[in-house]
Amino acid sequence: ALAIWFHDAVYDAKRADNEIESASWATRSLVQCGASGESAQRVHDLVMATAHDARVDTWSRLDMQLLVDIDLSILGATDDRFDEYDEDVAKEYAWVPPAEYRQGRSKVLKKFLVMEHLYKTVAARDMLEDAARLNLSRALARLAA
Repeated sequence: ALAIWFHDAVYDAKRADNEIESASWATRSLVQCGASGESAQRVHDLVMATAHDARVDTWSRLDMQLLVDIDLSILGATDDRFDEYDEDVAKEYAWVPPAEYRQGRSKVLKKFLVMEHLYKTVAARDMLEDAARLNLSRALARLAA
């Protein structure tokens, strides 16, 4: 639960260190509140998993699988909700020149689309995978238009 709260606690679309800053804040806060080093490290690791670049062997932890699936659940939302999210992302990056945004956003979306499984848990795959792949494909088509 703490990892969910600290996930994206630090968020600036112009920075690339949001996860590490959020994870560091979580660690400092938990230690200051008297949490064990082990607990603080666990929350740190969970927040870092939301960077979506962790090695495959880390996905053996169910807590990481669940947190990452929660983080990516928006990709499998209804068409309307996903489109709203996609528009919000574009607004966050309005400072990026349009051609550069389309190229960068396409790269991010393609990274997810080429994954064998977007979701780590079977339950999330069953509920969200097909819709997520359709949403990602639609978003990529819009970016290419």
